[in-house]
Amino acid sequence: MASLDLRAEIREFLVSRRARITPERAGLPAYGGNRRVKGLRREEVAMLAGVSVDYYVRMERGSLAGASESVLDALAGALHLDDAEREHLFALAREAGARSTRRRKSTPETVRPALQQVLDAITGAPAWIRNGRHDVLATNQLARALYSPVLADPRRPANTTRFVYLHPEAAEQFFVDYDQVARDAAAMLRLEAGRNPHDHELIALVGELSTRSELFRRRWASQDVRFHRTGRKRLRHPVVGQLDLDFDAMDLPAEPGLALNVYTAPTGSPTADGLALLASWAASQDALPSEHTPGVG
Repeated sequence: MASLDLRAEIREFLVSRRARITPERAGLPAYGGNRRVKGLRREEVAMLAGVSVDYYVRMERGSLAGASESVLDALAGALHLDDAEREHLFALAREAGARSTRRRKSTPETVRPALQQVLDAITGAPAWIRNGRHDVLATNQLARALYSPVLADPRRPANTTRFVYLHPEAAEQFFVDYDQVARDAAAMLRLEAGRNPHDHELIALVGELSTRSELFRRRWASQDVRFHRTGRKRLRHPVVGQLDLDFDAMDLPAEPGLALNVYTAPTGSPTADGLALLASWAASQDALPSEHTPGVG
């Protein structure tokens, strides 16, 4: 499979979003009696979006090519899409309107030396750079120590979503909120697939995860998409114990497709103390010959 089936992606996304909206939530009369569909009917979505039923049916069958921004905005409102879902809808529409199924430039797999210097200059917080596939491309010393369970897989680049789904025992031990992390990982990957459906490496990753993880197949089938820009991450580190970290993910405008992730903790908190202990441990490990620090690098 060289790329996603865009028509199927559009159809399944719109059907799944329509199915979750009740008439009451949409502000429509319920009318009573048994409804033959889950959620809204197609004609109800068309009415709420201000388009003809035939036009909405064509869109739900996968034809978003030529849909105007105003129509997409109205459709997003009718389906109560959040910001991530709205971006996904617009991305699918842009791809549907492309003149060819050209392959975009591949997502970066390396970083410039200057970016590694930036990471190395961040000494008090774990920081790393990832691409849209969630490949870990570069880290500072503290991030290498923090993510040592993820980096234990010798495959490079390490991939956090692959770790979550293909090493579930280790991932459940590492991520305190494993179920939420698994949901977020699949949802973020689908968001990236909508932006770049012709990325061969991304499609290969989705295929690998779908083949090897029944949980991923379920999460992927949900059609959920999600931003992951800021929040709380609770990790259970094998050396320093539980760390309740605040995270921020920042796009790098000069490096399209790359993001900088940084974890921090309030000064004086137990987690800040844990990070300081982890930094000391990391420095001691880096001082050892490389063969004594498997999985960290």
